Order: sequence, then structure tokens, then C-alpha cells
Amino acid sequence: MTQLELLAPAKNLECGIAAVDHGADAVYIGAPRFGARAAVGNSVDDIRQLCQYAHPFGVKVYVTVNTVIYDVELEATQQLIQQLYDVGVDAILVQDMGILQMPLPPIALHASTQTDNRTAEKVRWLHDIGFSRVVLARELSVDEIAEIHRQVPDVELEVFVHGALCVSYSGLCYASQYCFKRSANRGECAQFCRMKFDLLDANGRELEHQRHLLSLKDMNRLNQLDQLIEAGATSFKIEGRLKDAGYVKNVVTAYSQQLNAIIARNSEKYQRASRGDVRYSFTPNLKKTFNRGFTTYFLNGRQPDIASPDTPKAMGEYVGKVKEIRRDSLNVAGTAAFANGDGLCFINDDRELEGFRVNRVEGNRLFPHQMPHHLRPGMALYRNNDMEFERQLSRQSAERKIPLVLKLSPTADGFSLSSNDVTACVACEHQLADKPQRENIVRQLSKLGGTPYECSRVEMAADFNYFIPSSLLAELRRQLVTKLMTESDEDKGRRARPTYLDGADQRTSTIPTHVPRYPEPYMYNIANRLSRQFYGVRDVSAYELKGGHGPLMQCRHCLRYALGRCVRHGGVKPDWSEPLMLRLGDGRLFRLEFDCKHCQMNVYAES
Repeated sequence: MTQLELLAPAKNLECGIAAVDHGADAVYIGAPRFGARAAVGNSVDDIRQLCQYAHPFGVKVYVTVNTVIYDVELEATQQLIQQLYDVGVDAILVQDMGILQMPLPPIALHASTQTDNRTAEKVRWLHDIGFSRVVLARELSVDEIAEIHRQVPDVELEVFVHGALCVSYSGLCYASQYCFKRSANRGECAQFCRMKFDLLDANGRELEHQRHLLSLKDMNRLNQLDQLIEAGATSFKIEGRLKDAGYVKNVVTAYSQQLNAIIARNSEKYQRASRGDVRYSFTPNLKKTFNRGFTTYFLNGRQPDIASPDTPKAMGEYVGKVKEIRRDSLNVAGTAAFANGDGLCFINDDRELEGFRVNRVEGNRLFPHQMPHHLRPGMALYRNNDMEFERQLSRQSAERKIPLVLKLSPTADGFSLSSNDVTACVACEHQLADKPQRENIVRQLSKLGGTPYECSRVEMAADFNYFIPSSLLAELRRQLVTKLMTESDEDKGRRARPTYLDGADQRTSTIPTHVPRYPEPYMYNIANRLSRQFYGVRDVSAYELKGGHGPLMQCRHCLRYALGRCVRHGGVKPDWSEPLMLRLGDGRLFRLEFDCKHCQMNVYAES
């Protein structure tokens, strides 16, 4: 039976608990340091609390330790990993191979998407050096994922299914470091790809003016989960460690319900990786939380319209067109219902996103707090802040409980209460009851409020007719819950200890041939002495330390294709002279290289 895992992001402890409550099978969260989202670190104590909350449901907690690490940080990194292991973390996500040279506790290692995992060769190598799971590149198609699984069937494959998209292959984006001295591989990305650019040809002719040419829509693969499952993926990751609890609640609920529906149709093949039934008080709607529009990206091959060139901001759901405008109000043609405080937006005539807040609603007539100057009849309106939906999510919107069948039995010197192969006992004289006790026994044993459990039924023998004081029934119940909670926590001894590459401590002058090769040495992201020992090199350094002259970004997204000029994919022959250049607002230029052999666009700094 294959276990399927829905993996949710946690900005903080509150978001992590929300993810568990709404149906996640695992949660990933940032530690105080060394996570690829430097702005959202969490204390080790908060992570401990999350583990304690999650583990009774069988929900695992993974922590991101997936930045490149400098020499002065090695000792602190090792100490942090030990602390995470001690508080019950189930696995860490890793980018820097120097970590494998440390004397680690036996904690499972997951290869972060920052290690650029797009081939079976790379996945096999990562498995050979000790990683139990590999997070695949977002750009892979379902066929590429299936081929990796076919060639390396023993590795757990984790795939992204929802959220923001980086335009560059993860781990190989150096644009933010080059432009702003903020390293994406250090968790400090300045979002170069969300900026405005002019597109110039080799003669300086402007082909596009001030557009967000590298800004992608958000991923949404809700309706493609079955394809990913059939391809061999077992963990389905929602991006969003910068998002709030409302986002987590809505998105986790949508994907959890979809996974349950798939499993219901294939119950002989699949099951959820955690336990507990969830009851919801709202209906999820992915259009109502932050999104830049949706795309399945390259899941089924190269697709048009994966970018969001007009704006990198959230537009939300389409709610209708402007029908009429008066001095202080507008009328909307459509079926959407509005509420005071809703946030609406539109693309104006200059192709800029413009927004306004609704102050008062009278049916389909909206009275903005301030009338937008550029709004015109016929323009499409989008709602990027739904007040009524936000109110639903601000309250308790789900409850997760593990159903228990409780079995009460007499023992030689008292009574036992058992469930799920766990048994609690109390010593008590066997005293026959003068009147029926079943109703009181069931009532007392079912008082599981404040625990992760709920009683589905209590089983007793047909001739069970003993009087048991309510205090002893409560003691049996408390003992059983305590044992169940203890049993549910992961046994640290079962966690896989990483193995190490043979000869990793031998220094040589070049990258060994058995390591997947990169055209530029800085792409190995080697930033410390342990990483150099691992690879067996002396003078190779990360881009953050010594820079480099190769590409700043490697992208499967291609502007030649996006503009309809890729002949290989049915476009017309370009009428421009190459190379093309991207120009930032400050005048800096970036040369585009179209690597058609690998169906890839590379971005270079133009000095």
C-alpha cells in the first residue's frame, strides 16, 4: 500500500498547527537560521511544540536547513541539527553537501529542490550519498518524473503542486546576489524575476516596454494529482512559507479533500500517510487566496501563458465587468456577491495593476473608499481580498480527530481499556452492578475532549455487568490517552542515518567524475571547507564568495517561445536580431541565450 503525503508550509507555529488541523500529512518549517526563507525563522522551542502537536496524528515535521553555509557557521549548523533531532524533528531539508561531512544524529535527510534535481542521474547520486528523499525541480513534466521513478524506484520523490514559481531552476539563480548582494541560496532573494524589464534586440530596438517578463503565474496542480501519483511521486508540496494561516487553511483543505477523493477511488492501492478525520466549517476556494493566476507549468509539456507579465501581484478571482460608473460608485455586471471591505483590482490602460477598497455595498453597486481614476466601463474586475471568506478562515475552520474503538475488559485484578494495540490497566475489585452500567461507562470513557481522539464506540462483552467508579474509568481513559500519545511519537531509533560518499575526505584538484557535472564551478555552491572536502576540491567557491562568469539564471521559461517566435514549437520566425537583452529600470543589461538543445533560456550579466 503506497502512502501519499500532503506537505504543507508553515511560516510559524500558528501556521503549522493550522496545517495539521486542516489535513496535512507533513509540515515543513524554517529553523532560527539556515533556511531558504531567511525572513521566517522559528525558535527550536516552537518547532518542539509543533512536533508534539503533529506527531499524535502521524504528521511529520521537516525543517529547512537548505542554504549554503559559510565556514564560520559550520559549528552552529551542526549544533542546530542536533537540537532539531532532540526535539523530535523527522527530517531536515539540505542543500549544502558540507552537512554530510558532519557527525550527524541519525536524522533523515531530504535533498532540497535547491540541489537542482532534474535528472535520474542526479537523484540516484543523491540517494547513494544518503538522502532518503529528493525534492524534484518544479519544471519537470509528468513523463520526466515517471522516468526518474522508473530508474530510481527506491527514492521518495517529492513534487511541488501549488504556489509561487521561481523562473530559474532552484539553486542556480544568482541574479539577486549579482544585482543586490542578496543571495537566493542564503534565503535572501530580492525577487529579481518579479521586476520590470524592457526587451531589446541586438540593434537596440525595443520589443517590449517595462513588463514583468520573467514573472510567472502561480502553480496549481489540484486537478493533476492523479497524474503525479501514477508517475511515482508520493509527497505533494505546497509552496508558501511566507504565507499566513488563512492561505494554509484554504490550500491544505482543497488538496487534502482532493487526495481523499483519489484514495477513495483507489483504496486498494493508496492510503494517507497520517491519521485522523477532519471536519470543515467552510468550502475551500483556491481563487480566494493569494495567487498571480494559475498554471500547471510544464507538467504536460511546454505550455503558453505561464507568465504574468502585467503584474507580479495577486489579482485574485474574476468577479465581473464594470457596467456603469458614477461620481462615487460603480455597477458590476456579474453574479458575484460583495461585502463591505472587499479589495478589488483591475488592469488599467497602461497595463498596470490598480486596486481599491469597497467601502459600502448595495447589491451590485459598489461605493469605493476612493474612486479609482483609471477605471473604465467594460474593464474586468478581480477580487484579491474577500472579506467574508477571510472572516470564515479567521475563526476555527476545521477540527481533526482520530477515531478510537475502545475495548473494556476485566482482568485478574481489575480492568483494562485498549485501543490500537495499546492497553491501560487499573486495579479494582470486581463488583457486580445492581443496575445497568453500560450507559455511564460509555459516557465516561467517551470524554476525550481536549485530546486528538474521539470515541467511535465502546466494546464490552455481552455479559459485562460490573460496577466501576467513574474516577477509575477516568483514570483508565487518561492512562490510555497518555500511552497513545507516547506511542504516536516517532521512534528516533528508526530514523535513517545518512551514508557518506567513499573517499569524500580526499582532496583533489577537480570535481570527481562520479558527481553530476556543471559547466561552471560556482554552480556546485561550495561555500565552506567541509563542502570542499566532500567534493574533493581546493579552490572551487560559491558565487556568493567569488562570483563567476557563467549564467545568472537557467530557465525552462523561454521568452522566444512566450512571444510566439519559437519555430521548433510552432511559432513564426523571429523578426529581430539576436542576442536579445533585458534592461532593468536602472539601465543594467542582461543578455539572453536560447539553448535550444536543452530547451532552456539562460540569462547573463552584460558587462
